[in-house]
Amino acid sequence: MTPVSSSSALPAEAQPADLAAAPPPDVKEAAEHRSLRAPRAGTTASRIADYRELFKDRVTLMVMLTAWAGFYMGSMQSGISSVQPGLLEALLGIGMVSAGSAALNECMERKLDAKMIRTAQRPLASGRISLLHGILLGLGAIAIGAIWLAHSTNLVTSTLTLITAFSYVAIYTPLKRYTSLATFIGAFPGAMGPLLGWTAARGRIEWPAVALFGILFVWQFPHFMAISWLYREDYGRAGIRMLPVVQPDGWSTVLEALTYAVLMIPVSLTPVYLHIAGPVYGVIAAVLGLVYLGYTIRFGRITRARSTTESKMYARDLLKVSVIYLPLLLTALMLNAKGK
Repeated sequence: MTPVSSSSALPAEAQPADLAAAPPPDVKEAAEHRSLRAPRAGTTASRIADYRELFKDRVTLMVMLTAWAGFYMGSMQSGISSVQPGLLEALLGIGMVSAGSAALNECMERKLDAKMIRTAQRPLASGRISLLHGILLGLGAIAIGAIWLAHSTNLVTSTLTLITAFSYVAIYTPLKRYTSLATFIGAFPGAMGPLLGWTAARGRIEWPAVALFGILFVWQFPHFMAISWLYREDYGRAGIRMLPVVQPDGWSTVLEALTYAVLMIPVSLTPVYLHIAGPVYGVIAAVLGLVYLGYTIRFGRITRARSTTESKMYARDLLKVSVIYLPLLLTALMLNAKGK
């Protein structure tokens, strides 16, 4: 996906071999990455916090929000209101499958998580939730969510959510230890939210749904390149072959982020080409796309940063912009949606 580049430009401490050999984080260092207001262990609040982390509640919420956008756009094409019981039923089922997939992901990566500062205090990695408990919760949530969707929404959406869960848990998750191409593969289940929402409303896959999928697919690459650069030492320590780990000079990371940031502009305009969004959305999408591209270009400075702190600043800025960009884009899309 990206050209091989030399790693000689990076200090010795950032080389993949050294990263993999680095000692695991100590308890004090890992604890610093937890919230200062975390609930005390053993309390009901701490148990709830553990389950929220197991199910990756913020990621699951983002999946549900993108599914809502897809449902809304699909409803507009059907000439019906998106504010209906069917919306809540679809989001509940999609959210449950997403949460279950997240739990199984953490079960599979518990040993890797224990080696990384950022994830060492996750409930499975730290032993606060047992492996069997995590597996049962994950499988249960996926099964209940898929059955719920088949019963209350439609079989197409239920089947697609199961395919998404399988590709995320059984393909993407194990591949992260073997190839940096896992990011590309993982972008497919990561982009399914709006397509699932669309099929929940329409009962079939259509070109506008594919366009919404494409927006989420392309958006992920600058976003994840920023994350992987920020935490490359952690990934290297755990043996996860993210692009900044296997090609640590940063050039391939920047090239991949830039390629998809450029693609983001025309891809984000496809709803206009397909006549499901109006010109106001088109203008907003173009402006947002240029801002996203601008911060991705700025991210390119990681290749000549004078310090790790400076390079991480560029990555952190891109990450923040990517998180703001997506909800703004989807909000503009929904506000300027065109129905039949």
